Formats: sequence, structure tokens, C-alpha cells
Amino acid sequence: MSPRLRSRQGGAIGLMAAATLAVALVFMLLAVDSGRLYLEKRKLQSIADSAALEAATRGGLCSPTTTANDYAKQNATRNGFTVVAGDASRGLAVTCGTLATNASNIRVFTADASKNDAVRVIASRSVVTGIASGLWNLFSGNAVTTQTNLTATAVAAFAPPVAQLTIRSTLVNVDSSKSALLNATLGGFLGGSLSISAAGYTGLASANVNLLNYLDQLAVQLNVQAGDYDALLKTAVSANQLIDASVKVLQKNSPALTAVINDTLAIKAIAPDTKVLTVGDLLKIATGTPAAALNTDVQLFGLLQGVAQLSSSKNAVGAAVQVNLLGLGSVSIQSKVMEAPQLSAIGNPYKAKVGFTKTPKVDQIFVRTAQVRTLISIDLPVLNTVSALASAVTSITTPVTGIVSNLLNLNLGGVINSVLCVVACDTTDIQLASSLDILIEAGGAQSYVSDFTCASTATKSLTAQTTTSLATLTVGDIDPSTAFSSSAPVAVQPMRLLDIGSRHCVLLVVCGTRQANKGGGLLLKAQSSIGSTSGAMYYMPVAEMNLAPTYQTLGSTNLVSSLSGTLTGLQVTYAPPSGSVSSGALAGVAGLLTSITNTLVGAIQSLLSPILDPILNTLFKALGITLGGAEVGANLSCHMGRAYLVI
Repeated sequence: MSPRLRSRQGGAIGLMAAATLAVALVFMLLAVDSGRLYLEKRKLQSIADSAALEAATRGGLCSPTTTANDYAKQNATRNGFTVVAGDASRGLAVTCGTLATNASNIRVFTADASKNDAVRVIASRSVVTGIASGLWNLFSGNAVTTQTNLTATAVAAFAPPVAQLTIRSTLVNVDSSKSALLNATLGGFLGGSLSISAAGYTGLASANVNLLNYLDQLAVQLNVQAGDYDALLKTAVSANQLIDASVKVLQKNSPALTAVINDTLAIKAIAPDTKVLTVGDLLKIATGTPAAALNTDVQLFGLLQGVAQLSSSKNAVGAAVQVNLLGLGSVSIQSKVMEAPQLSAIGNPYKAKVGFTKTPKVDQIFVRTAQVRTLISIDLPVLNTVSALASAVTSITTPVTGIVSNLLNLNLGGVINSVLCVVACDTTDIQLASSLDILIEAGGAQSYVSDFTCASTATKSLTAQTTTSLATLTVGDIDPSTAFSSSAPVAVQPMRLLDIGSRHCVLLVVCGTRQANKGGGLLLKAQSSIGSTSGAMYYMPVAEMNLAPTYQTLGSTNLVSSLSGTLTGLQVTYAPPSGSVSSGALAGVAGLLTSITNTLVGAIQSLLSPILDPILNTLFKALGITLGGAEVGANLSCHMGRAYLVI
């Protein structure tokens, strides 16, 4: 190769090298400049993210206050992004609004100062224009500026609202006359016997158990992963384990409650250890509920009562109770829980509000008391000693005898022979029924969250649609084999309250065998209802989660405080003796017996009310039931837990 050619080739290589270095320098400058802008953008984005999160976490508002804007600026200042009025180089625009998901499943923010579902923060800052931007503007004919505005947008959603409903036992103080009934009832539900004093029940009713600690303790005992409450609610558990968990929580957190712990241990000792229950049968916690919402207290007696009722609902046999009533004799009470209670429920009120309008309802925050059937058998010969009924029976003996004898020609107490009457006569023998059965079926009162508002913490409210318990009360001759059947209807027949019989007596001293139904009898039957009541419970103000609930009561009916009002269907009818009797005679008897039967009805009504009041009111309070009424507690936190970035 000639020297000249060699020289030309070297010059070309030098030019290419210079051009390559120039290009490399340009790309290096672009990389450095782009990196600078990228870092500035990242810093600005972190400012926007942090400011939006703090404004949402602290529940900032845009109307009627501007706390969202204040919280966002405070956060930005702490992070070195101070916004000064009149300084156009830095800006922080804060807007409240709502979030929605469009058809493409993309979240969309809509500004609305009156809403606070989410907070949007737009941070802006002026930086020195980059080389690339300057060159682009230069060659594109645009004006070249020394400053470029960067913006960063962040949208943070508030933590979801959380609401809780609680339906509680109204049992507060227990006297010694009622503790025996509670011992027999709760013990019978669990399949054993209890001996807890009146003071002991009062202590159980006043003690509380932390729900979060209780669930965590159950998780340990059932080998469920900590914090997996969805799995815990579905895990099989026994009544014994449910009560044992409450004991361990009390021992850890309230060791001073020695008497309460010992009474709870006594209940645990008779609780069945068969795993036929689940925690979710007793407590309902919606999926996604923050753990902080579970840091609340539940009434210990309500919890133990719920476990006992839940256990009873899984058994075929009810709890049988024998009580001594005012020294008059024995009254038999048998109860069975047909449907277990749902004592407490926690969830998202927004989902509950939407789900309340659907059929069937979904995502509900729902509580109910137990559905219970109670069969009461009263020994009527014992009740003969009660003056009201004894007087009524005495007052009707002579009129009934006269009416039946005259109209039906049965010759009861009549003269067989005017000469021989002192020797041989038929005498009237009226007998009162040996027992009186009363069946009470009480449906569970229930309450659903149907609406809520969270415009601000000061004006938040919760609405619960509540239906009080429906009770049917039946009096008559009731077949115990069908009284607690979940499939067969309850068999109720009129009971023969009075049987008009006769005896043939000689010398008015020696009397033969009694002939039943010689003059017919009086039949007693009643079936009436205490109607349910529906209404909305509006809570405003309403307690925050983790605080004592705000309670309201819808309606209240003392079950049998006045049987003249409750037992409107109580009737006494005349049943003629077997054989052929003219319709005219029967009509005459029915008409003439009207005043007599009314007297008897009034006597029974006034008699049963004071007898049944203390039994049933105490019994149903022990079961957490207020017939004709419901006491429901509510909690609502508009934003519970941590806010999160959504855009």
C-alpha cells in the first residue's frame, strides 16, 4: 500500500473516531440528564404518595373542613417539600372524591369535595430544562425555556368502613330465687347440672372477654395459623373448647376475677367435648375485616349462653327443669333451642348495604337471638290451693249442676225417690284437670345493617333493620313427643278442665265408683300470638369500633304480664256427655254457661300471669331473649386500618 493511501485511511479513521466520541458524549449527556429528571420525578412521586397516604390515613376532609389539604402539606414539609404561597416552582393540589371501577376494570377517581372515599394529591415542581428537551425545542421551532414543570399524581383510598352489631342478654342482676332456674336451664342445655349462686351469675353478666384475644386463643388450641380468622371460623370445635378458651383469656387478662373464672370452669366441666360446632356458628366475621376491628369486648355471660344454646340446638333432647313455685308444688319446664343465636357480627357496612337489597341477602352484618320452644306443665291440683281458681270452681259447681240437670235431664243430684233419697242418691262429682300444659315458641329477634353514612366522623350514622321475636302461646293438652320436633307439627288438643261426673251414694256416706263425663265437662284451649314488630334502629351518634356499643331497644313485651291481653284466644267450652242430646238443649246449655265460663277464664288469666311472669321472664332473659323486643348494639368506624394507594 502506498504511503499516500495509508495517510488517507488514517485520516478517515480519525474522523470516525471523533464522530463516535461526539455521539457517545451526546448519549452520555442524555443519559445523565434523563437520570436527573427521572430521579426528580421519583422524588416528586414519593412526595405525592406519602402525602396522599397520610391525608387518607388520618381521615382528612375537603368539606366542610380542609384537613386533607393540611395533612398532605404537613407530610410534604416533613419530607423536604415545603409549599410556599406565591411560589410557582412548587405546588401541592389536594382533592377529595370517590372511586369507581369502569368497564375495563380500571379504577377511576372522580373529584367531589363532599365525599371522602379517596384523596388525590398532585405534586408539581419546576426543574432546569434538560439538554434533550432544549435541543428538541430548538430544532422543532418551539420556544426554549430554562425551566420544565414535573408533576406526580397519587390517589390513596381510605381504609374501608367497619361496623359491628351485637345482640345481648338483658340479664344484669340475678336474685337467689332465679339462680336455680338458670342453673337448671343452662346446665340442661349442656347436658349436666350447675350450682352457681345468684352473685355468680351477676358476675358472669358483668364480665367481658376481648374478642381478638379469644379468637387468638382458640387458634392456638385448634392449631390454626395465627391471624387466619377465615379458617378459624370454619374449624370444628366443641362446646368444651369454646368455654375453655374464655377461661384462658380471663386467666391471662383478668386474673383478679377468681370467682368468675371458677364459675366459668364449672360450666366448662359439664360442656360436651364432641366437635360438632364451629366458631362461625356463634360469631360472624366478614372476610377481609381488619384485625384491629376484632379488638373489642363481648359479654362473658352472652358468650357462655350462646355456647350452651348452640350446643342445645345440636342435641335432640331439651333441658328439663323442675322448680318449686311459691311453695305450692312442682312446675315442669322443658326448653330446647331450635335455632342457635348469632351474637355478634362484624363486616363492611358498604357491602352489607348493597347486599341488603338483594335476594337472598349477601355480605350481611346480621345478628339474632335463639329460637326456643318451652313446654310448661303445671300441676293443677296444686293450683286448687290458689284462692282465685278455687273460688271460681266453687262458684260454678252449683250452677253447672243445675243447668245440666234441668236441660239434659241427667238427674244429677236429683231425687230418685222422695222417701229413699236419704238412703240412695246420685251426687255430682266435679273434678279439675290434673295438669295444664303451656307451650311457648319464641322466634329469634334479628337485626341487619341496612344503611350507613360516613360523610364525616361527627355525622356518621348506622341503620339496622330489626324484627322483634314472634311468640306463639298455646294452652291445652300437648303431646310432649311432638313439642320439640323440627318436622312434625305440635299436637295440641283441648284439655278437659272440668269433668262433671257422679257417684251413687248410700246414706250419703258410702259412695260407689265415680262415673266420669256423666254431665259432660268444660274444655280449655287457647292459641294466640305476640306479633312481631319490624322497625329501623337509627344510630347517631354511634360508638367507634373497640368501644362499648351504642344500644337501642325496639319494642318490649312482658310475655305474660297480662294474660287478659296476651291470651285473647283463651276459651272454655262445654262438651256434652256421650249419647244423643238435642241441639236445642245444647244451645241452651251454651248460652247459660256463658257467664260461668267467663268467670273461669278470668280466674285462669289472673292466676297464670303472676305464676308465669317470674318463670318465663327469667328463663328468656337467661336465653338472651326479650319477647316483643330486641336490644341491639352498634359500632361503626368509617376508616379502620391503613389507607392504601390505588392510583
